[in-house]
This record gives sequence, structure tokens and C-alpha cells, in this order.
Amino acid sequence: MKKRLVGFVITTVAVVVVAVASFVSFKVYNANAGADKGVAAKVNGETIYINDLKQSYADHPQIKDKVPFEEFYAKTLDVFVNSKLIYQAAKTAKIEETPEFQRQLVTAKEDLARKLYLEKQVDEKVTDEEIKKLYDEYTSKFESQKEVSAKHILVETEDKAKEVIKKLNEGGDFVALAKEYSKDQAVDLGYFTADMMVPEFSTAAFAMNNGEYSKTPVKTPFGYHVILVEDARASKPLELKDIEPQLKNMVTQKVVAEIFDNLRNSAKIEKYSLEGEVIPEK
Repeated sequence: MKKRLVGFVITTVAVVVVAVASFVSFKVYNANAGADKGVAAKVNGETIYINDLKQSYADHPQIKDKVPFEEFYAKTLDVFVNSKLIYQAAKTAKIEETPEFQRQLVTAKEDLARKLYLEKQVDEKVTDEEIKKLYDEYTSKFESQKEVSAKHILVETEDKAKEVIKKLNEGGDFVALAKEYSKDQAVDLGYFTADMMVPEFSTAAFAMNNGEYSKTPVKTPFGYHVILVEDARASKPLELKDIEPQLKNMVTQKVVAEIFDNLRNSAKIEKYSLEGEVIPEK
């Protein structure tokens, strides 16, 4: 129902625990890194240390925040063992001596250098002060709007909506009727401003009083709605703690863009077409 929000509200993606193993397999550490922290496994005489897994765990905070190390260890130890087996097989097959390995090694080193450089720059420049500055800009430009809190029952036909309204008129419970009739499981829509809903829905909802339900079906592209308005209030800016991750992401994007701008402005760049002609900088 709700339109996609833009600006300061950005959707985040949750990390699924069952994907831990495949995610971590990209980063298996040199065994020498944890020689003093206990042995996790031995593979054809080569040792994998517990500290190798601890380092991988520390390097993935999105996993660390959701999974205790003991569970991480249990899920990923075989990943490290399998990775060691594959590497040993690759060495036996002399893969490191092939031209393709040497070519990809150069690319991998460049990719790693770029990644670490950008991470270092971002860590230095994405500060709490910059995030607070962006939050203050957001609050200073915030324009309060009326918002209502509502529930709805969504059905396919106008006759079905009228049937629901008839039962409400007879004293029926809105939530109970929603469970019986509504094809939208999101019965409680929470608070929303007019521009967050399709126009037909907003027009009806914002014309109603608190505690009132629509006496006639409300048609939208989704079907026919029966709306119950529960409350109305003036919208307020979101608290810093509620949007800090989104603000940090915005500051990070700004910092990265500035890094590229500064590098390009201080560099001598010459580009050529396939025909060998100079491509002028825009």
C-alpha cells in the first residue's frame, strides 16, 4: 500500500544467518595469524587456528551482531577446512604458475588496495559530527504534515465491501472482520501522511474523524477498502537514533563521491575512442 519513501528513509537489508558459511568462504585467513590461540583443525598436516575464525568473525560485524561466536564457529569450521582442501589441491595442480592465475592475481591485488583505501578514508571522514550535521539539516527543513493512523479491510468486489460495512453497522469487530475478509494481511497501516498512500485512499481517510469507519467502499487500484481511522496528529521529525544508519549511509556516499572528484581533479586523464581519437573530458 505505502509508496516507496525517498530522502532520509532508506530500506535496509537483513543478514540471514544461514548464509554465513557461503559469505565467510570468501575470506579464509593465513594460519600463522592465530598460532597462539589454539588449533581448530589440521588438514593434511596444515593447521587452521581458532584465531583465524575469530578474525573472520570480527571482520563481519553484520554477522557478529546476530550470531554468537560459538554458533559462528560451528557453522563455518567446515568452510575453512574445505577452503584449505581446495587450496592444497590447487597448489598440487600448480594453478599458481598459470598465466590466468597471474592475471587474476594482479586484479585481486588492485581490488583489495582500492577497498582498503576507501574503507580507511570513510572511517576517517564519516564522523559523528558529519552525521549530526546532516540530521540537523533534515530537522531544519522538516515540514510538519497531518498524518492519520488507520486500519483497513481490502476485498476484491464492491459487494463484498458492502457486506463488511453492513456487519460493522451491526456492531461487528473490525479486526475480527479483517481476519475473515481482508486479502491484505497488513490490516494495521500505522501512521501515514496523505502522499504515502494512493490518492483515493488518502482522500477518504483524511476526511474521516477519529474512530470513524468508511460507510461506503473506497475503490483503489488494489481493490475495495473499508477504512477505520483511529487517530490523527501532526508529523514530527524522526529521532536521530531511528535514522542514524540511513544518515551514515548518505554521508558515506557523499564522502566517496568527494574522493573520486578530488582524485579526478588532481589527475591527468587522457581517454581515447576505439578509433584512437581523444575523448574530451566533460
